[in-house]
Amino acid sequence: MAQRKYLIEVEKAKEAKDGKPSIGPVYRSLFAKDGFPPPVPGLESCWDVFRMSVERYPNNPMLGRREIVNGKAGKYVWQTYKQVHDVVIKVGNSIRNCGVEPGAKCGIYGSNSAEWIMSMEACNAHGLYCVPLYDTLGASAVEFIICHSEVSIAFVEEKKISELLKTFPNSTRYLKTIVSFGKVALKEQEEIEKFGLAVYSWDEFLKLGENKQYELPVKKKEDICTIMYTSGTTGDPKGVLISNDSIVTLIAGVKCLLESVKESLTSEDVYLSYLPLAHIFDRVIEELFIQHGASIGFWRGNDAIAKYVMGIPNFGGDWDGKTIIFTKQALNIDVKLLIEDIGELKPTIFCAVPRVLERVYSGLQQKVSTGGFLKKTLFNVAYSHKFSSMKKGHAHHEASPICDKIVFKKVRQGLGGKVRLILSGAAPLSNHVEAFLRVVSCAHVLQGYGLTETCAGTFVSLPNEMPMLGTVGPPVPNVDVCLESVPEMGYDALSSTPRGEICIRGKTLFAGYYKREDLTEEVLNDGWFHTGDIGEWQPDGSMKIIDRKKNIFKLSQGEYVAVENLENIYSLVSDIDSIWVYGNSFESFLVAVANPNQQALEHWAQEHGISGDFRSLCENPNAKEYILGELTKIGKEKKLKGFEFIKAIHLDPEPFDMERDLITPTYKKKRPQLLKYYQNVIDNMYKSASKPRA
Repeated sequence: MAQRKYLIEVEKAKEAKDGKPSIGPVYRSLFAKDGFPPPVPGLESCWDVFRMSVERYPNNPMLGRREIVNGKAGKYVWQTYKQVHDVVIKVGNSIRNCGVEPGAKCGIYGSNSAEWIMSMEACNAHGLYCVPLYDTLGASAVEFIICHSEVSIAFVEEKKISELLKTFPNSTRYLKTIVSFGKVALKEQEEIEKFGLAVYSWDEFLKLGENKQYELPVKKKEDICTIMYTSGTTGDPKGVLISNDSIVTLIAGVKCLLESVKESLTSEDVYLSYLPLAHIFDRVIEELFIQHGASIGFWRGNDAIAKYVMGIPNFGGDWDGKTIIFTKQALNIDVKLLIEDIGELKPTIFCAVPRVLERVYSGLQQKVSTGGFLKKTLFNVAYSHKFSSMKKGHAHHEASPICDKIVFKKVRQGLGGKVRLILSGAAPLSNHVEAFLRVVSCAHVLQGYGLTETCAGTFVSLPNEMPMLGTVGPPVPNVDVCLESVPEMGYDALSSTPRGEICIRGKTLFAGYYKREDLTEEVLNDGWFHTGDIGEWQPDGSMKIIDRKKNIFKLSQGEYVAVENLENIYSLVSDIDSIWVYGNSFESFLVAVANPNQQALEHWAQEHGISGDFRSLCENPNAKEYILGELTKIGKEKKLKGFEFIKAIHLDPEPFDMERDLITPTYKKKRPQLLKYYQNVIDNMYKSASKPRA
């Protein structure tokens, strides 16, 4: 019945009928050939995930942070599962003592920490809706989320209290209690109490529930566990309702997948928590680790890495295995703490977004290029040999043990020395970066795909499958997937190379958008969630993301342009970090704004005897001509049509970022905002650019 190596067909394709588009066959993972994985026995809710691990692994280290002695960071100090459980019970009793009942909304605002997890678990215990308040979106989004979800109690990182105060007085219609993870400054306490709210330090709050015991409510699978807000490309954030069932189903599916590829998690695994817990990616990863009784260590930083990975300006940097080296425009924040913490914690699983892995890549490339002729030659020969061996089907640890020991060992040590799985998510990872890290990291590098609405995990590539480079792999074994044709974009789900909108069905799906039934009905149809992403099935059953359904426009000559597909192609140019392509129905050609790679542009300038800092190079007409030439080369290589070539370009030294409202927290481009921000630039390019040749 299987038509693709890692898929089985469970429903036949449907031809276009009654104005509806054609739908390709429904597939599921080969690892689910005997049916979806059964639920983990006893696992009905997120509270059960934690409770059962406390019973099985009471003395295992659960949450750790580095001890600071005389201003210096020492070893990780751990709280066991039992110790964490005891504090969680106190937090829950204190919450209930404040009059907060099951079903109420509890906000959590701050960087990842033990207190964040404990607050979350207290919500799970007492049937509260956990509502993460985005640590990277600013006061306007925080105010919207508090008011929209009607948060009545909020746990807040000490230094975030001042940000929370900016939401007053509007948020005080709902918000009645604030609990600081640390102390509360007298001035802030007075300001909060002036609005009639109760405010406590962490230690004060724990005492509220002493000598009191509240019965834990019965939790059902269909109960909502969290409302996780996503920031779309337009409009207000949407509150995604995620049930207990979504998370426990995902855990069962990932458990089945890892067992099938002989990479099961164990209680010995260690995870570094630094990606924001306010996002679904890190939330479900940490739930997975908790379910296995594994250890979670928190990095010492705060906003720095969140802003760094989310593209806030001036956080660009490079990695050399020991430290992150910032560019001249970088803010004075010590992000090398992250690498130091990796060295101390020695994680076994490392999760990252592409922005982090791309910096790792560029830092290592720089180190190789400046290492002298002999070292550079040795590295290149070792890389070519191992890469070739892996392409022939050898597992990464068998491909070239000698090269691993002599050449690539330092890279592995830079990630703590014990990493066996590197998982990239939230945005596409460039092919060349993925291939490079698969070779030099001495670990499996897997790329995944999912949305908040699908509880993160939907597709993930498989270990030692080099043909899956540039794809997000096959579906996880607890969802059904099909493609729906998009005729207006030329995508046919029934063609020999099936392409279309990715649609997902299964228990991991969200329960809808909070207070937005209209938006829910737009994307949920007969049990299928329409992602808006265009995918292409590969012969082995992996999925390749090639476009976005809404990102299409018409040029003046009537030609349609699928802009995201073009951006994916142009992003293959290593001299640029990001690109936004623009066109409209009044013009016959395309223009673009690109963020050039600083190291690459400065290297080009040096070779051509051009002086000046990075910003002045971006304004140099010769530099623009050079980048345009590189884009044209890749366009010809990929056989783009004439109207798909870029005719003019603007180079911006500042990366597209959230601070200017140009991207979402998951790196999706906000195209209306980009146009508004660069309108004058666009107008000038169209005025000065020569018209395309006939």
